[in-house]
Amino acid sequence: MFSRRRFLVLFPAFTASARAFATWPTRKKKAAPAPVYVFFGTDTTKGVSKGIYRSTFDSTHGQLSSPELVAATARPSFLALAPPGSGHSALYAVNAINDPAATVTTFALDPGTCNLRQIGQVPSGGAGPACVSVDSTGHAAFVANYTGSSISSYRIQSDGTLSQPVERLDFKNRQKFGEPGPNSARQQDPHPHCVTISPDDRFLLVCDLGTDHIAVFFIHPETGTLSDPHLFTNERPGCGPRHVVFHPNSRWVYCINEMESSIDRCLWTATRFSNTPQGLLVNSTFSIKTIAPEFPSDKNTAAELAVSPDGNFLYASNRGENTLVVFSISTKNGDLTLVQRISCGGKTPRHFTLDPTAQWVICGNQDSANVTVFRRDSATGMLSGPVQTLALDSPLFTLFA
Repeated sequence: MFSRRRFLVLFPAFTASARAFATWPTRKKKAAPAPVYVFFGTDTTKGVSKGIYRSTFDSTHGQLSSPELVAATARPSFLALAPPGSGHSALYAVNAINDPAATVTTFALDPGTCNLRQIGQVPSGGAGPACVSVDSTGHAAFVANYTGSSISSYRIQSDGTLSQPVERLDFKNRQKFGEPGPNSARQQDPHPHCVTISPDDRFLLVCDLGTDHIAVFFIHPETGTLSDPHLFTNERPGCGPRHVVFHPNSRWVYCINEMESSIDRCLWTATRFSNTPQGLLVNSTFSIKTIAPEFPSDKNTAAELAVSPDGNFLYASNRGENTLVVFSISTKNGDLTLVQRISCGGKTPRHFTLDPTAQWVICGNQDSANVTVFRRDSATGMLSGPVQTLALDSPLFTLFA
């Protein structure tokens, strides 16, 4: 036991220690990471899904929350966001109904909650709109109408909504856009399927499944109107080009051919003729199949493709074989080499996307009413999983906010 004298001697030290302990800096709790939101466009013609659904995504474990409806709208088969720095917080959705009165809808997007509120709707310019693209400045937008054989251009207004169509181009003009391909069942008319804007915002590339052409337009920046097209073909009638994607080096363009189940690598260059810029695709003669050699080609339609942010790998989906396919990209010439073929975990993988960290791939399986999540190895490009299978009826498109 302490004596009274000993206590009086030690008391100042005790009190000093107590004061020091009281003022010792406490460790602050780490702030919870902001939620990552994902939107799903769905097929509303089946009578189950109602429009656009939203989930949160845990990028640590690759887990999606249960989707909830955030916007009731007709068949939102393709979605696009207003780009960062545009001054708008908006989401654009095509309403892919098979009717000449089809529309494109604009939603205001709450940056914090990712809630959607419809603020505009304009004609798409034709039946069956299949794609909407927005340039990186947030000034112009473009829509491809698959069934309506047309594309439309728009100005983006100060509130983020689309103007009425600035221009509508009819791809049934054979003198300008060429003759339909040889497959009478699929190519009876032109079928523009995508409107892809070049990385410098100067050109628009349109895949036309019906004529086997990729039409390249110069975009007039002041008006959003388009020049006369330069037509590119791989010289394989009946291939059915569906989507294109630029490699990060902006020199290589990859095209996935829906009917042929193949991917072409093209060379991209931009030049000037008569003071008007012209974008040119050049056939590199490189093409590779997306399906296994033993799989019947008439039982498959290729769907989506994507290039990893580092430019080392390309991913593609097959509807019929129901697979995701991984290719490595040669750093020398951009040619593709098969790395992996893996089940998509469902049926009809119409669309897939890499998450913002590029560690995961989310795949929407249209005809099996589910969404699957795969882990991605950034070194090998290979996928593993699915690590999660989530119920959602008729997913058509996936977009990270």
